[in-house]
Amino acid sequence: MNSGFAWFKSSYSDNEGGNCVEVAVAPGAVHVRDSKDRGGPSLAFAPDAWAAFTAFVADRQGAAGVPADS
Repeated sequence: MNSGFAWFKSSYSDNEGGNCVEVAVAPGAVHVRDSKDRGGPSLAFAPDAWAAFTAFVADRQGAAGVPADS
C-alpha cells in the first residue's frame, strides 16, 4: 500500500495527463508509481539503485552511449 507516502511529481511533468511518474522516498526504498493511477501499484527500488538510475538519466549518455538528442 502506498497511500501513506509523500509523493512528488517530476518538475518536467505537465498537467495534461502525459506519461508521468511520481516518486516517494521511504526508509530503505524509493517508490515509483504512475501519476495517472495513484491508487494502482508502485515499484520499490533500493536507494542506491535509484541513485544509479537517476545519474544515468541525468547524464543522458549512459553506458549504452545513446546520443542526448535521440
